[in-house]
Amino acid sequence: MGKSKKEIQTEGEAHSPKNHKKKLSDDYIDSVSPIASPLAHKKLRKKVFKALKKASKVKHIQRGVKEVVKALKRGEKGLVVLAGDISPIDVISHLPVLCEDHSCPYVFVPSKESLGEATNTQRPTSCIMIVPGGKNKDMTTAESTYMEIYEEILEQVENAHTWDQPTKNT
Repeated sequence: MGKSKKEIQTEGEAHSPKNHKKKLSDDYIDSVSPIASPLAHKKLRKKVFKALKKASKVKHIQRGVKEVVKALKRGEKGLVVLAGDISPIDVISHLPVLCEDHSCPYVFVPSKESLGEATNTQRPTSCIMIVPGGKNKDMTTAESTYMEIYEEILEQVENAHTWDQPTKNT
């Protein structure tokens, strides 16, 4: 007749936040757009989110398409982190080209929700730029802790990019 307690419990577990995060990490490939390259692998993604959390505490980030484009046009140097599941794709499709024109490294992460969560906001975020020495110009110990991670990320991201390397003419 009705559902047993066991059936109700398993249904409730399927919609729990813990299982939602697990689903995001497992099935992110399906929702990632075709231009999301280079996509951060799991270890790099962890480092990126850790650096984002620490950088947002000392206000060394630019959040959103408008702020990131302004920062790039002003010539600020940093790392651009883009969400790979943005729809419509036209919202951020110009950013990789703009980053390449300004020799600014960029990397994609699978989810806009996790990108927003990493910067301590409730809203999903399409792109973020880590700008060392950004809005808060004071050199603090918090900055030095994320700078080590930031340097590691930059090295891995720059190795993943092919646009830095000259092409062979045949």
